Amino acid sequence: MMIMKMKVCVLLIILSSVLCVSADVLHEMNSVSGCSDTDGEDVLILDDEVVWYADFNKQKVVDSLPAFADHPSFEGKYEEAVANQQICRQNLKVTHTAMKDFPKEHDAPYMVIIYTTLNVEMGVQNTLICHVTGFFPAPVNITWNKNTKNLVEGTSITVPLSNKDGTFSQTSKLDFVPKGGDVYICTVEHVALIQPITKVYAVEDAEPILGPAIFCGVGLTVGVLGVAAGIYLFIRGQK
Repeated sequence: MMIMKMKVCVLLIILSSVLCVSADVLHEMNSVSGCSDTDGEDVLILDDEVVWYADFNKQKVVDSLPAFADHPSFEGKYEEAVANQQICRQNLKVTHTAMKDFPKEHDAPYMVIIYTTLNVEMGVQNTLICHVTGFFPAPVNITWNKNTKNLVEGTSITVPLSNKDGTFSQTSKLDFVPKGGDVYICTVEHVALIQPITKVYAVEDAEPILGPAIFCGVGLTVGVLGVAAGIYLFIRGQK
């Protein structure tokens, strides 16, 4: 099945979908192969989670399964992905010719959010997520800054994933160690944007230590009780 956004002739996506039942649970597996004039993707998705994708810059298949999961062999998948790209680009040329009179359409991202994967603890490694969705065509460019300094190390970005409305979603990750006062910025660029979208995540300072306040409160309570006891003994002694 071929899915295209009919107003634009710069992108082809081949989508195959398989439904399977395991242990009375319904799973959905999608294999997506697509290309544009400047980019391409080949990815396997299980229940909206990426299993693997082809990195055509590094010329290899990237295993996206979590560490605790079983990791099957993906031998031969990269060569298969390269072959799919060649076929896709041939079809793209035909599509360009057939749709040359269609106006190009660009959709800017309609949502950009930034959040952490774990509850923030000072000095404990965490991951910042910058999720972008609703754009067309793919991809977007996502960059990270820490206190105005550009970051490259510790960053990663997924391949664009197609949404049901024909737009795309893409996610970038940044590994970081929270420190009070640090400010992280995720910047999103796309052909449909007049200016980049930025989202800011500021690491708040740790909560003040309550020990001294508790100690003072206990001291004050003991003092009040001491005064009350003294007054009681004084009155009793006058009788």
